[in-house]
Amino acid sequence: MAKKPDGKNTSGRGQRELKVKVKTARGRRSSSTRWLQRQLNDPYVKRAQAEGYRGRAAFKIMELDDKFGFLAPGARVVDLGCAPGGWLQVAVPRVNAIGEKPGPIGTLLGVDLQVVEPIVGCEIHQLDFMDDGADDQVKEWLGGKADVVMSDMAASSSGHKQTDHLRIISLCEAAAYFAFDVLEDGGTFVAKVLAGGAEGELQKLLKQKFTKVVNVKPPSSRSDSSEKFVIATGFRG
Repeated sequence: MAKKPDGKNTSGRGQRELKVKVKTARGRRSSSTRWLQRQLNDPYVKRAQAEGYRGRAAFKIMELDDKFGFLAPGARVVDLGCAPGGWLQVAVPRVNAIGEKPGPIGTLLGVDLQVVEPIVGCEIHQLDFMDDGADDQVKEWLGGKADVVMSDMAASSSGHKQTDHLRIISLCEAAAYFAFDVLEDGGTFVAKVLAGGAEGELQKLLKQKFTKVVNVKPPSSRSDSSEKFVIATGFRG
């Protein structure tokens, strides 16, 4: 039986496990075989399954919040592109979304293009955040402005590294402009980007709007991935 997620970042210990090897089946690409083998041997995939999270990405937001503490009790949080919901699962106990602990109760709002399975303590809507009026709709659902806007979104891979880099930077810039419209003064913006040379303009934009902007590659981010996360704090309004 899976352990109920509690938002805590605990490292598993135990005996060294044997690696699973996968043979390339007829009709399956070797790249698909490599992906499957990596998934089967990924300790974060195994931890996510054991601890009841919907994906290994849950550990990325844990590690980022452990370092920067933006998921505080009582915080109002918007998760853009929230599917499958792992970031929201982590946020529930940290912002005290269901009031299990004394103190202020947080609000969690997830939006995505696709339908997302419900999560206790979260309000999830099917919405394109780039639609006209989406920012006003989100503020209406929240009952005000947000303290945190976070995004783990990535455009579908084209197989061309530079094209994928430009796509995710464009998506991150759109998320940033959305955050400018819905964030409370002093708020935080967290988003995934891919290193590749085009992120300079995004950094410049964020530095104009926030008091501090840093880039972090959390331990759970695969070493062979070019992904990193930008953490922008102290929104100037």
